[in-house]
Amino acid sequence: MSTKIVALFNLKPGISVPDYENWAKTKDIPTVNGLKSVDAFEVFRATGVLGSDAKPPYAYIEIIDVADMAGFGGEVGSEAMQKIAGEFQAMADDLVFILTDKLG
Repeated sequence: MSTKIVALFNLKPGISVPDYENWAKTKDIPTVNGLKSVDAFEVFRATGVLGSDAKPPYAYIEIIDVADMAGFGGEVGSEAMQKIAGEFQAMADDLVFILTDKLG
């Protein structure tokens, strides 16, 4: 059974949207999707709050569909993933990772 990891975050002050989004498209998404333990990895930009003019509490949402959590733990420790994780943490603020189980 796969686990979905949902990451919610904003960008740190001084990090531009074009710089982050270019990095996500060219480095983060291809690298994470290349992991054997991951079935799918997607990054979304929040565009609003349904039924409200309020600003979304998070600017970005990542969904990682992990087929093998043990394998994922091992792959995350690789040199390539540690480099990506370090670059991501230098840009992401208010970061929350939520582990999920599907109901039904």
